[in-house]
Amino acid sequence: MLLFCSIASAPLLAKRAPDPSFKTLDGQTRKLSALRGQVTVVNFWATWCGPCQEELPRLSRMAADYEGKPVRFVTISIDEAKDRAKIPAVLVRLHVRLESWAGGNTDVLDDFGLGNIVPGTAILDEQGEIVARVMGEAREEDVRRAVDWLLSGKTAPPPPALVKRY
Repeated sequence: MLLFCSIASAPLLAKRAPDPSFKTLDGQTRKLSALRGQVTVVNFWATWCGPCQEELPRLSRMAADYEGKPVRFVTISIDEAKDRAKIPAVLVRLHVRLESWAGGNTDVLDDFGLGNIVPGTAILDEQGEIVARVMGEAREEDVRRAVDWLLSGKTAPPPPALVKRY
């Protein structure tokens, strides 16, 4: 019975996050696996995406609220290489101060179980397992519920494994 209860409280679709290489805006290679040991909120977006531009400042404010806690917010642009020079200006205009990488694409989104449109957000636990996903523009409660659940040691009911916001 104890085994059943612990399985029942875990999100149903938890799986290891894909780990492709991305590039920081200054050209350094990064992988999500390097962030294990902390809760990680991964947001996929694009400079041409209107809902992304609504969502990014919200995520930036949330990241500030979690400062000092083992939580990391990372944005990954799916802009094509020819458009990546636009990324820094969009982030400045939106007052977004999040770690930002480039090199995402719709195949990566699909590998994360986020379909093939942006925005898309995945919340990873300390071991790099995807515990929650938001397809479309994430609301604050979508992200906070999953992050707070992980920070509390998974003592409350788990967040929904998938939320669709489009």
